[in-house]
Amino acid sequence: MHSQLQGVKFRAFAGPSDFEAMVACANASFAADQTGFFRKVEDVARDYANFTECVPQRDVWIAEVGAEIAGYVRAWRWAQADGLQLYGQFGVVAPQWRRRGIGASLHSWLESRQREMAAAHRSAPGHAHHAFVTQGESARAALLEKAGYRVERYFCTMERPTLNAVADFPLPPGLEVREVRSEHLRAIWDAHARAFRTHWGYSPPDEADYQRWQVSQVFQPHLWQVAWEVETNEVAGQVRTYIDEVWNAANGRKRGWTEFISVGEPWRRRGLARALISLSLRTQEAAGMDESALGVDSQNLNGANRVYEDCGFIVTRRNRIFRKPLELGEAS
Repeated sequence: MHSQLQGVKFRAFAGPSDFEAMVACANASFAADQTGFFRKVEDVARDYANFTECVPQRDVWIAEVGAEIAGYVRAWRWAQADGLQLYGQFGVVAPQWRRRGIGASLHSWLESRQREMAAAHRSAPGHAHHAFVTQGESARAALLEKAGYRVERYFCTMERPTLNAVADFPLPPGLEVREVRSEHLRAIWDAHARAFRTHWGYSPPDEADYQRWQVSQVFQPHLWQVAWEVETNEVAGQVRTYIDEVWNAANGRKRGWTEFISVGEPWRRRGLARALISLSLRTQEAAGMDESALGVDSQNLNGANRVYEDCGFIVTRRNRIFRKPLELGEAS
């Protein structure tokens, strides 16, 4: 591997001056793996300014060849509701620099850094490396499998190729959809978190997550469909639609995203999700979109896959979550 890595310099993140070369590397990797992802410098700058469990100067490691970034990785941490500490990872290698050992070297550094992170949470009930891998990232999946990772869960991408003939699913009695106002945001946020408490991998959001949400690119309240129970004035369900103009421009599409779908437990199995999704699809069409997509846990216990199929979505990709137990050594 040493000869393969000749001329490659590994270093820490240097700051915003790295963003342009990082974006070029990431977009080349995304294109090679046909992920459909695309980033702009301002997207990365916004994200890096709002991280809470990641300090880029110590949690990002870069492989550089001359003035070009050949690949890089990023580590961060969060906790499931059951206390399991998860150590997430993002990793890309530009296609022209693959099969030279760069990805393996970056991954070795990343796992070492995550063990350092875990040492600060030694009393937790468990620790695991965690990686989300899209269907096209076969090289990354092979690297993880070689390193001892195993598939923990499948998450599907579902697409509705047109916004024609949207079924009319009526709202259940006693509920109404209201225009989103600023004073509604906390109730909408809290209702979504409550609805997901029983879902696989649930991690309770904190105040920093709430604040970051309001400056994220998916925060587009004018497109949301939020149902309230009239009698109790509680949020019963929601679909927080968004349009990613950068993704659309990069992929030559007019796609909306029917995402952040949730229904509170008291209002389930009454057709509310279907009603909100149908409203969302019409809103996307009115905004000039031609198609829609969403992501779903393939093992969702509430029958979400069937609901989405009823609304015209079909599975187009099977993405995987890989995990590997993170073992801590004895405290020194």
